Amino acid sequence: MDDQINCPQCNSENAYHDGSLWNCPDCGHEWNPDTAAAADAGGGQGVRDANGNPLSDGDSVTVIKDLKVKGSSLVVKGGTKVKNIRLVDGVDGHDIACKIDGIGAMNLKSEFVKKA
Repeated sequence: MDDQINCPQCNSENAYHDGSLWNCPDCGHEWNPDTAAAADAGGGQGVRDANGNPLSDGDSVTVIKDLKVKGSSLVVKGGTKVKNIRLVDGVDGHDIACKIDGIGAMNLKSEFVKKA
């Protein structure tokens, strides 16, 4: 294929085109090359959600899978909506600071959320 694009996340050559998005079967990443090119032209990468959408302070996000809370028996269920996030310099990849109802303040990795 002459229009083949490698996955920007894992650099896999197995990416395929599906509608307006490209999908990677190896890592599960999906992206729009037009949006990615515009973001690259803008300069900074910034923090992006699981679908490649840019996140900013004050956004609302939805957790995409069940997440165990380390050091606790609590679980953040997939589909939980988190409002008013703050972007922070990531410690171990945790680049979102937020408060979740019923759990409290915690940090999340942007790869486990999608913009709401």
